[in-house]
Amino acid sequence: MATAVDRFLAGGVIPAHPLALDEDRKLDERRQRALSRYYVEAGATGLAVAVHTTQFAVHEPVRGLLAPVLELAAETAAEYPEQAPVLITGIVGPTEQAVAEAELAVSLGYDLALLTPYGTGAASEDELLDRARAVGEVIPVIGFYLQPAVGGRPLGRDFWRRLAEQPTVAGVKVAPFDRYATLEVVHGLAASGRAGDIAVYTGNDDHIVMDLLTGYDVGGQRIEVVGGLLGQWAVWVRGAVATLAAAGRAKAGDEAALRELLALNPVLTDANAAIFDAAHGFHGCVPGIHEVLRRQGLLTGLWCLDETEVLSPGQLDEIDRIWAAYPHLRDDTFITERLDRWLGA
Repeated sequence: MATAVDRFLAGGVIPAHPLALDEDRKLDERRQRALSRYYVEAGATGLAVAVHTTQFAVHEPVRGLLAPVLELAAETAAEYPEQAPVLITGIVGPTEQAVAEAELAVSLGYDLALLTPYGTGAASEDELLDRARAVGEVIPVIGFYLQPAVGGRPLGRDFWRRLAEQPTVAGVKVAPFDRYATLEVVHGLAASGRAGDIAVYTGNDDHIVMDLLTGYDVGGQRIEVVGGLLGQWAVWVRGAVATLAAAGRAKAGDEAALRELLALNPVLTDANAAIFDAAHGFHGCVPGIHEVLRRQGLLTGLWCLDETEVLSPGQLDEIDRIWAAYPHLRDDTFITERLDRWLGA
């Protein structure tokens, strides 16, 4: 079997894993496992855990959640040896914390680290690059262009060139929600000389379909988006798998698949705007994801670790609207048929 990094490089659907909490805001292990089972059985290539959708607060030592959450996902993924899901851990904070989190993840069987700038304060680009190098000595690294609205920062093409030059960097998640910034990453990768060794995943939840269809010819190199590592793909995963497959067919010349995806593009962006709460600067993004999963029976509530992280005014109405308008996006039947088993021991 190909290695986990090889499977990651080949591309796929990687949901950003939410955090299942009970009404006391304690980890609901039963439903956390059910979510992981849903993603794997729906066809996901891997799981991204302890990322923004999981809530960055899981990294706060006082909560004691990081190790249990990572371990639950790893144990559940091990139930599926034939699929062998790729395990990706989110990593935050300054270098010392980032390296310690990487070591924890490796001890639990994780394959790659999504290295976010969240929690690095005013660290310079040189310091961020040194941090990536230190983490890369422990585990292969995925660079992460996180949008500023949820804790990221602008990073230019020279940063991405220098990051990509590091031999332990295996991928980049491009998620600035900005076409210009996305191009900065592409140009940086092309200038690094390692573009062929690095998998580009979209994290632009507002632009999923077009990112999957778009290739870039830069400096005599062809750079393709090979998959998505997305909060939007924490819901409706069967559709996500079908979308990625259709994108492959469309890029190979299948005109019917291309027409299908061009029709899907505005629909999925409209749905994402409601779920991610674009109208309020993405404040209700995580509760919006939780609301979809609650409606499908996977979660019982919208609770977040931060009590102020709730749906924004009018967001529930918007979710109602897209729920009624786009029933073909949902995988309700798939979930209903399997939910009791997923919620079992």
